[in-house]
Amino acid sequence: MTISVNGESVDAREAKTISELIDRYELPPQSIVVEHNGLALHRHEWPESRLAEGDRIEFIRVVAGG
Repeated sequence: MTISVNGESVDAREAKTISELIDRYELPPQSIVVEHNGLALHRHEWPESRLAEGDRIEFIRVVAGG
């Protein structure tokens, strides 16, 4: 299954949900925001948000500082 992650076409391989994709990329869940096809998802939605062919995923890192 091919999806777009941050603008790049990737093979989602074994990832079936947003949570599995986050694990695959070893992203820190507490410091990212996820958009799935243009809609921001709450963290509790990640495990139930299934991936499909052609989906567009954006991982946005939240950075605080001064």
